Amino acid sequence: MHVAIVTVGDELLAGRTTNTNATWLCGRLDERGVDVERVTTVPDDVGTIARVVNEYHAEYDAVIVTGGLGPTHDDVTMQGVAAAFGRSLEFNEDAMAWLEAEGGYIRDDLTEGTAEIPRGARPLHNDEGVAPGCVIGSVYVLPGVPAEMKVMFNRVSDAFNGAPRYREIVVVDEPESALLDRLETVQERFDVTVGSYPGGSVRIVVQSREKGAVEEATQWLRERVDVVDDLEG
Repeated sequence: MHVAIVTVGDELLAGRTTNTNATWLCGRLDERGVDVERVTTVPDDVGTIARVVNEYHAEYDAVIVTGGLGPTHDDVTMQGVAAAFGRSLEFNEDAMAWLEAEGGYIRDDLTEGTAEIPRGARPLHNDEGVAPGCVIGSVYVLPGVPAEMKVMFNRVSDAFNGAPRYREIVVVDEPESALLDRLETVQERFDVTVGSYPGGSVRIVVQSREKGAVEEATQWLRERVDVVDDLEG
């Protein structure tokens, strides 16, 4: 399964907020064997959100959009997603009924637009906040507040599945540049991908969908490098 993540917010692009949502989502999707192939941050702009969601919806198995939900003037994500599908925003009675029954809110006290989602979308209820998310086609729209986003993602996490990915880490006491020939060779000999990450020592990450390939490749490397430590991750 191939997924793109779109995070929305002027504050992310200005560096005023750290994009922890993207990091958390990538970790959870990786655990489920899902390939995250794109992480994009866009401003609070309807046209930009619509263009990116439209493009990624056609290219990937699923798109997760997070941030910019709610009825205030700068919360335009729902509007952008609706535009990507050529639909209008509409009041959703199911979303409002949940807010009243489970959230404890009074309909007349909520800001106008709180329960609006794209026409035909399925609402995702917000256990930690007010603004609902939604699912439309293969696009999942989640809040930007981390606690709300995490709980809502857990509601839909079963929709994201891939083949298990196996990984082993070898820590090496050699310069990265000196390892290039062996890193090249191990990828040629075994059905694995290899990443190297310098910083004091060099961490070599070997991974594959095939557990046996990872074990064989890692053993081959251990016999040919100056190992500092071995970790599994």
